[in-house]
Amino acid sequence: MSRKNAKENGGTGPRTVALVGPYGSGKTTLLESILAITGATQRKGSVTQKNSVGDASLEARARQMSVEVNCATTKYLDDSFTFLDCPGSIEFLQETLNVLPGVDAAVVVCEPEPAKVQMLKPYLKRLEDLAIPHFLFVNKIDKSGGALRDLLGILQQASDTPLLLRQIPIWENGVVTGFVDLALERAFVYREHAESQLIELNDDVKEREKEARFQMLEKLADYDEHLMEELLSDVEPPRDEVFDDLARELSEGLIVPALIGSAEGDNGVRRLLKALRHEVPGVETTAARLGLKTNGEAIVQILKTYHSSHGGKLSLARVLSGAVKDGAVLHRSYGGEARIGGIFALKGEAQTKLTDAKAGDTVAFGRLEGVATGETLASGNAASLPKIAIEQLAPVYRLAIETADRKDEVKLTAAIAKLREEDPSLHFEQNAELHEIALVGQGEIHLKVAVEKLQSKYGLKLNTHLPHVPYKETIRKGTTQRGRHKRQTGGHGQFGDVVLDIRPLPRGKGFVFEDAITGGVVPKNWIPSVEKGVAEYLKEGPLGFPVVDLAVKLTDGSYHTVDSSDAAFQTAGRIAMTEGMPNCSPVLLEPIMHVHIHAPNDATAKVNAIVSGRRGQLMGFDARDGWRGWDTVEAQMPMSELHGLIIDLRSLTQGVGTFETKFDHLAELTGKLAEQVVATRKAAA
Repeated sequence: MSRKNAKENGGTGPRTVALVGPYGSGKTTLLESILAITGATQRKGSVTQKNSVGDASLEARARQMSVEVNCATTKYLDDSFTFLDCPGSIEFLQETLNVLPGVDAAVVVCEPEPAKVQMLKPYLKRLEDLAIPHFLFVNKIDKSGGALRDLLGILQQASDTPLLLRQIPIWENGVVTGFVDLALERAFVYREHAESQLIELNDDVKEREKEARFQMLEKLADYDEHLMEELLSDVEPPRDEVFDDLARELSEGLIVPALIGSAEGDNGVRRLLKALRHEVPGVETTAARLGLKTNGEAIVQILKTYHSSHGGKLSLARVLSGAVKDGAVLHRSYGGEARIGGIFALKGEAQTKLTDAKAGDTVAFGRLEGVATGETLASGNAASLPKIAIEQLAPVYRLAIETADRKDEVKLTAAIAKLREEDPSLHFEQNAELHEIALVGQGEIHLKVAVEKLQSKYGLKLNTHLPHVPYKETIRKGTTQRGRHKRQTGGHGQFGDVVLDIRPLPRGKGFVFEDAITGGVVPKNWIPSVEKGVAEYLKEGPLGFPVVDLAVKLTDGSYHTVDSSDAAFQTAGRIAMTEGMPNCSPVLLEPIMHVHIHAPNDATAKVNAIVSGRRGQLMGFDARDGWRGWDTVEAQMPMSELHGLIIDLRSLTQGVGTFETKFDHLAELTGKLAEQVVATRKAAA
């Protein structure tokens, strides 16, 4: 469809656009500007004044930053758009990853700061991998202090797809006061909170515009032979042909158009909206990208789950084909059914009830119980739907939590389950050995927000502390020890007598119990009791930690025909271990993790220094697969050194560094560190 026909036919139906980009780039301010310009709000809100449509939660307002996806639907020139304002903090990146597959396009918002270029990579990389059309909106252009062409060259380092400059700034006394649209060949000056004013191009700007426009056309011609022929023949291409090329090459992921503006002053936002209206493909293209073969049936994807303390559950959903009505029953791709209990258009926390939703709409469904973020549902056979892959980020930070009142433990489990529905990047671990519950997620702020929600939304009083490390202990040498338990009381007494050989095993072999009794000196029915007593002791060895990697052989003993019992032989086994283990040179073991650290390659040397400073052993590094300009450092590090690693890593990589870990082995810990660990354990006991 040509640009002209698209305009005459009201665009290509409802479209959904994600606003993504680093923290502080101005995404929420851009959303406020869009809503004010389109008449969706009577007064433009502000993040600093805590009255924006998005970021309405207590946690977001307190930090003046987005902590979850905010949704707002509006109309521009009779076209319906839903904007998803995604958090900029890297700790909430999973929120962005969850919604991206279901959007038609994205606007990557950035500042005109060359030093912040690395912060764009996590967003541009995911958009490229998912083949999602995206624009670059250079916000705060009024605060720019350098040439836009130079800035774009630096920004190109973060994008594998060519950036295409669509506008050039007009400068006056060192300040950007307007722009030239290279496709329209028109110049505009900004007016505060009003539509830009069309002006005549002066000779100086004309020369710059001519050069920049030719460069834009040259880049478009890389993917259009007809346009290339026109340029080689010095034929000026028709304007509609240029716009058609812009739309096609955007849709095919061949270019990333770059526009400029200042959301705070509403400058350049209308031109961005026009580009979105004319160039963003419709939901049919999105459905095809996801591999969906639509035949008129309703297909929806769940982008986000919200739980309110009073309003129940809302599932933000993109209708990828067909139409759905309130009360409709949808089939889940994982099996089962779910009935829609209300359809709502969202504008931040405000809800407008609808009777139905059609292809392209992004709405909230009420009471889809059991349905999780990322699921696809259909009115027909959902089992045949392709599974929509959503990248799941590896957890990088842990925080132990406990209820101030033990009676709230069941309530805590239920509240965390709801919290995990809202935020799948939040994990919940229960460690029976440590008697500890831990939240695991993407960073310190991420988990603090989770704790605050548990307290404010679910009325829980919580205490938090650093998670304990699951240290173990083992032995370096063996011994033989008799354990004798004899007690005479009224009636039957207690008698159990055993001799145990205790010896170390190679690392990772666990615990082995051997029966070497001959002649029936310990009857067979009491031998399992001895093993049970030994195993009970191993829960806490002489250093205060669970004991691993040793063998215990029952070699001798005696019994009493009346007084021997299961309990007596259990006690005898424990006595032998208690008295024998201190003679076996007990030693502390700490868990060692295999770590893959991902960071821009200009930070690799500093990453290596961090690893070494945290008692890590470097195993080498290589280029990160699929990430141009990034390295992956491989190392082995003690688990005790991982807490806070993500904080150090992000501080030296502008927030973009990350890592993955898995348990590798247990290693001996000796010296002052071991003494401190044992002393801390004994003090706690």
